[in-house]
This record gives sequence, structure tokens and C-alpha cells, in this order.
Amino acid sequence: MQKSALGILTRAAALAAALAATTSAWAFDDAQYPDFSGQWVGVRPPVGGQPGFDPTKPWGLGQQAPLTLEYQKVLEASVADQAGGGQGNWPTGADCLPPGMPAMMTAFQAMEFIVLPETTYVRIDHAHDSHRRIYTDGRDWPKDVEPSFMGYSIGRWIDRNHDGHFTTLEAETRFLRGPRALDPAGMPTHADNQSIVKERIYFDQSDPKLLRDEITLIDHAYTRPWTVLKSYRRDPSLVWQEYYCSGDQELIKIGKETYYRGGDDNLMPTRKDQPPPDLRYFKKTGN
Repeated sequence: MQKSALGILTRAAALAAALAATTSAWAFDDAQYPDFSGQWVGVRPPVGGQPGFDPTKPWGLGQQAPLTLEYQKVLEASVADQAGGGQGNWPTGADCLPPGMPAMMTAFQAMEFIVLPETTYVRIDHAHDSHRRIYTDGRDWPKDVEPSFMGYSIGRWIDRNHDGHFTTLEAETRFLRGPRALDPAGMPTHADNQSIVKERIYFDQSDPKLLRDEITLIDHAYTRPWTVLKSYRRDPSLVWQEYYCSGDQELIKIGKETYYRGGDDNLMPTRKDQPPPDLRYFKKTGN
């Protein structure tokens, strides 16, 4: 009996030690980190059109992006196609593909940050339920990563005031896949998908109610790194909307053409002189 009781006590002590270790691993001083909690929505300056990658300038050609000549033509073709009713170079439209990085940080829908010592999570429900993981555990870049629309992000916290409290999250994202555009106008990224995205996320010192994301895109479609500043404000409503792209989508792609599904469920053209749908994509019924 004594040996049995001793064994039970030993196992109980081991279990208690394991639980204590687990608890200490999860416990951290959240006061050391800035309060990124709540629901964040994008600040839209009154520049007209849909949100561009640079929110301070009009979308499309008004962005004055430092594109190479080859990719300037891609943007011009996208804008022209959209002017005629097409989708242009915005694969999140009719194709329902994720915006990916860095377009997702425009925050077309509400955004949430979850800050933990080893990982900061960014959740945005737009087109797809997009989750970013910014690893802040001191890891190096892995040798082999499956590219994704969100990419692989490594970050670190910075104490700018040297007072023992973090103020800024710096992050770098690599291993991205495509097709990706930067905004609904179809601002392109290079087909080689070698984009590198660097960020500095922090509260504005002059207006602490604003959260800033300074984004620098390094991409072969551009003649130089392109830096923009995105802003977000905390929405007190905390009403999280579900966005289900394929369920809400009224655009239907048939072959290489995109049509609009009207209220009577009939297909309608999206541009002038658009050819009718190719009947090869429809199943024949009856005799």
C-alpha cells in the first residue's frame, strides 16, 4: 500500500509540475505590449475610387506607382478593362482568390490582432478567412516553405522609448505565391512572386487612436522599394461580419469571360459587345 501511495503521489507531483510548466509558458506580461485588441477598420482618405495601395492617392494610374515599363502596361490594361466592365488584374473579384500580402493589410473588412509572446496573429475575413502569423520567437528563415498568399512572416518587438514597454512591431514577409494584385484597380506584383514585404506597426504618437502600418514592398515589377502608410481606427461596435466570397458572388466566370447574374438568375454581360457564353461549358438536357 505504501509503495502504491508513493507512486500515486509521485505521478501527481509530476502532473502538477507539467501543468505549472504549461501555465508559465502561456503566461506573459501583456502590459509590456501595446494594446492592439479590438476590431480595426481601415481609414479611407477622401481621394475617390476604391482603396488604392497608397491610401493617400487616387486608385489606378493616380497612384503614380514606381512601376517598370512592362508592369506599367499591365496596370494600364487592367484599368482599361475595368472601364469597359471587365475585372482587370484583380483576381479577388470574380476568381474569389485571397488578396494576399500586402493587399490584405488595406483591411477591406474588419481586422483583428492577437498578440502573444511568440506569435502575433492577424485575422481578416475578406474573400477568404485570411490568417497571418508573425513569428516573434527569434527564429531564422526556414530553408523550405510552401509559398502562400499570406506568406511567411518573421517579426520582432521594438521598445522605441527604452522604458521597458514595446511600441512597434517590425515584420518581414517572404515566400509569397500568386496571382496577387495590390488593390482593386489591379496594381500588379511581379509574376516571379519574389516579393518581400517589410512592415512597422505602431500607434501614431500625435493621435494614439490611430494604428499605423508602414509597408515597404520590394518587388521586381517596381523600379525601387515602394513605401506607403496605412491607417486603422478601432471600431467600438465589435460586430464581426462574415464574408463568404463564393456565396455572395454575383459574378460568374465562364471560360475566359465574366458575366453578371441578375436578380432573375439570368446571365447578363459585364461589358459592351461581350460575346455570349460558350455553350461548351453547359450540359445539354432533354432530347
